[in-house]
Amino acid sequence: MQIEVLDDHKCSLGEGPLWHPKTGDFFWFDIDKKLLLKRSGTSTAQIQFDRHVSAAGWLDEQNLLVADEFGLFQFNHLTKEETRIADIENDNPITRSNDGRADPFAGFWIGTMGKNAEPESGAIYRYYRGEVRQLFDKISISNSICFSPDGEYAYFTDTVTKKIMRQALDKVHGWPVGEAELFADLSGDNLNPDGSIVDANGNLWNAQWGAGRVAQYAKDGSFLRAIEFPASQITCPAFGGDNLDQLIVTSAKIGLGDKEELAGCTFSVSLNVKGQNEHQVVL
Repeated sequence: MQIEVLDDHKCSLGEGPLWHPKTGDFFWFDIDKKLLLKRSGTSTAQIQFDRHVSAAGWLDEQNLLVADEFGLFQFNHLTKEETRIADIENDNPITRSNDGRADPFAGFWIGTMGKNAEPESGAIYRYYRGEVRQLFDKISISNSICFSPDGEYAYFTDTVTKKIMRQALDKVHGWPVGEAELFADLSGDNLNPDGSIVDANGNLWNAQWGAGRVAQYAKDGSFLRAIEFPASQITCPAFGGDNLDQLIVTSAKIGLGDKEELAGCTFSVSLNVKGQNEHQVVL
């Protein structure tokens, strides 16, 4: 299994990888530098913002729904035109957006956190057809937002708890039903769960900050295997490529100085596993 450097831009805090299923473009963010990166073919463009941006879903071939520290906005990645869609914690200067992903019901989940990781200062929200609803509060570092292929479950974590949670969803509109339950407890191995993605078979792939790896878990939460990467601060995986069999992984350089040559780079590895297409968001 060969790990390749997909892009050598060294993100201070790489996050939010998104493979666009219609255009084949790959998007990701450098949160600290307030950048959206867009890779088309073998070239990468950088789009600078004046505030933190962290995650996105796709609306159509040209437009993304992007999360920033004030909420959600529609962004045309060709013309750079912006339209504000929803406010989320826009009156709270302490927080910013973090991990997020579109769900199978055309909604979008987004987590917030303190800009300095202030304890329990964040939350997890869902945008669905014009409505924003807070789902979970008192979150320190929101991460691991992803969904089972059948739409039965959402997953999320507060990284500091070292526990990945599973939430049952209403089968019609995708709102949470009942209480979240434990999916995987990583505290015994002292692992920090960061971003996650679920493959087409329902297995969850979790980036583990500080451990330099992405670990695969079965539907029942049992550990299957881990893929090691040449950077310790791995942040979030995504599936991409024409056959959705490329695992694309972002990383972070923040706090490492020159200790790791490839810290902050974005990696890819070919797997004998197929991912899900990223779901389309409907405004």
